[in-house]
Amino acid sequence: MESKIAASLKMKFQPVGIVLTEQRPETALQFAKGRWGCVISMLAASAKGKTAVFDRETFGCMGGGVGLGFGNLYDRWPGGLDAFCHFLSIGNAANVPEDKAKALAEKLSGRISREGLENFLYGERYVKSPALVKKFVEGLPIMDLPQKYVALKPLAGIDPDKEKPEVVVFVVNPDQLSALTVLYNYDTESDRTGNVIAPGGAGCQQIGIIPFREARSEHPRAVIGLTDVSARNTVKKSLGHDALTFTVSFPMFLRMEANVEGSFLQRHSWKELNEG
Repeated sequence: MESKIAASLKMKFQPVGIVLTEQRPETALQFAKGRWGCVISMLAASAKGKTAVFDRETFGCMGGGVGLGFGNLYDRWPGGLDAFCHFLSIGNAANVPEDKAKALAEKLSGRISREGLENFLYGERYVKSPALVKKFVEGLPIMDLPQKYVALKPLAGIDPDKEKPEVVVFVVNPDQLSALTVLYNYDTESDRTGNVIAPGGAGCQQIGIIPFREARSEHPRAVIGLTDVSARNTVKKSLGHDALTFTVSFPMFLRMEANVEGSFLQRHSWKELNEG
């Protein structure tokens, strides 16, 4: 399936469809069972033409499993949810004796990056306190999808008569982000100030469970993502320092596609910006 939007915006990267499926795509990239990996690195590969797939044993990290819709995996952290809340905030060395914290961290060996192990002890410091992390987790649209696989596929390789993505992810620069925001609001009758959101969260949540929730809502909103500092570090070489994500439900993607012709994308303001 080709995208008029991608062509009009002269996108460097292919739009990616996220497909929930019972069938594993052939020749798909997939993390090794039980080994660490970042979901956003697979998004980068898919935006460059590869298909990637995840299941309940190959989601890369427990946060990635949550972000992809494989249930609430935070309770499976060594030390449970409380340890995760300390990991995202002030670190587990501030919670229990350091030798005990290091023993807990050892249980994550191979399932988290080297930097992640250090953060387990001393904290990512993305949230001020463990109590605030707990509130954040409680507010997430955590879901346990019935499908066996979550696949990331370049949109060009998807036949919509055979499979329909749950959402479509655009990897964009700031100019393209502005265009997508305008296009999303182009024919809306609702409040234009609330149709596009930039929620706090992990990069995988910003392309996964948060847009999945929106796709199931009566008035789905577009989700700006890749504001996760750790995820940005993971893909800064493959996607560049100016990359962000813009994720929409598949029906809204089709609506936006139909609105390309006759819109601002064919007028001088956009052409001047896009060619400059």
